[in-house]
Amino acid sequence: MKVILLQDVKAQGKKGDVIDVNDGYARNFLIARGLAEEATSKAIKDINSRKQAEQFHLEQEKQRMREIAEKLKSAPVTVRVKSGETGKIFGSVTSKEIADALAEQGLDVDKKKIVLKEPIKLTGTYTLDVKMFPDITGKITLNVETQK
Repeated sequence: MKVILLQDVKAQGKKGDVIDVNDGYARNFLIARGLAEEATSKAIKDINSRKQAEQFHLEQEKQRMREIAEKLKSAPVTVRVKSGETGKIFGSVTSKEIADALAEQGLDVDKKKIVLKEPIKLTGTYTLDVKMFPDITGKITLNVETQK
């Protein structure tokens, strides 16, 4: 019997997969527990159209992330912090502070996407990566200046 999985099922497949299982297993376990539904032609068309819509929205989101990544390259970010005479910062610059500075420039970037390889504890200019999507990475130029 062919069924469409409504949830991930261990050793069977992921949500949305069409799989072929024994009739008893399908009726007594998968369908009874709401893990799957029978794969009728209407249900298969629905799942295919849903997958196409998800793919379309994913492509739109990727395109938006590419545009933001391009804007990040051209817009240096400045963060002003308290520091000593030698340029050593009291504390460190966090990804939240960088995300807030980007938000002031009109670029909405989640702080979790900003990659800090090591804590920023000195004033100066840094180049940081921003992981927008698994295959899309933007770069920002961060200027850390002493607060006056």
